[in-house]
Amino acid sequence: MTDGRKYVPMEERTGNESIVYFTREISPEGIKKAFEKVSGNITGKVAVKLHTGEPNGPNFTPASWVKEVLDTEECLKDATIVETNTYYEGGRYTTEDHLKTLEINGWTFRPVDIMDADGTVTLPVKGGKWFTEMSHGKTMVDYDSMFVLTHFKGHTMGGFGGSNKNIGIGCADGRIGKKWIHAHEGGGMWSVTEDELMEKITESTKATIDFFGKNITYVNVMRNMSVDCDCAGVAAAPVVTPNVGILASTDICAIDTACVDLIYAMCEEDHHDLVERIESRHGHRQLSYMNELGMGNNRYILIDLDNNEVRITPKQAVEGVKPFKLIK
Repeated sequence: MTDGRKYVPMEERTGNESIVYFTREISPEGIKKAFEKVSGNITGKVAVKLHTGEPNGPNFTPASWVKEVLDTEECLKDATIVETNTYYEGGRYTTEDHLKTLEINGWTFRPVDIMDADGTVTLPVKGGKWFTEMSHGKTMVDYDSMFVLTHFKGHTMGGFGGSNKNIGIGCADGRIGKKWIHAHEGGGMWSVTEDELMEKITESTKATIDFFGKNITYVNVMRNMSVDCDCAGVAAAPVVTPNVGILASTDICAIDTACVDLIYAMCEEDHHDLVERIESRHGHRQLSYMNELGMGNNRYILIDLDNNEVRITPKQAVEGVKPFKLIK
């Protein structure tokens, strides 16, 4: 088994390559540019899974940006933003409080489906070692497609929060699924940690992506990357990692791996805090386990959308990144 603390360079990986698109344009236009490259199978009734944030959080992808994307992309004009209630007590613990937080954070331009507001549904986990099924928000199965729009950042327990965490935690319901992931029977609320936690998050994700099949796609926004998740809200650690850009792929393993590679391609001063967070929490096990479960490739071709779609390396992608500046 791969050590969840250890970074595995590209040259040590084996297997096929997937396509990951990259733009340095961190804006609604950048999201649209990236999404349009991977949107071919987003059809029918579309769920948009993102992190709407705790009250007044400073780092999540702005609601105004998401509104612009949904309003202008033809396949998203009738899409629904979806979320689930949290496992911990806070601004999104109950449906009532969650609705208030959505209003505070600007998610009022469309109805938001809190998928576990009226119950749960279980979906099979194929090939996992911890779960045979996962409990999700009841209404998730009402959708034909899912667009996973993720604010990539650090995470208190997961090391980093990419598309895998967005789905694995974010589609599991707040009382059953998230408890299965985070707590041992008879143990504390957060008793599952390190490699086991990464594997359980990933198995939860697998249940969701197996349900949607080819009708799911991913965009990761590498902006305002605190070492803490948007779950921390205003208490999140200050951001010191430079903003990088926006990535898109139809391969969840490839896109999260590429984001981590971009972090490691930065200089020590720029990536120290985020690398420490990823390695200390065994975050790399998210990537290796996705690959082991057949959820995608950990090798990829990085395509530069800003420069005639040439192939670039992670090092070339982060060349010239500037010290962190908050992008609102």
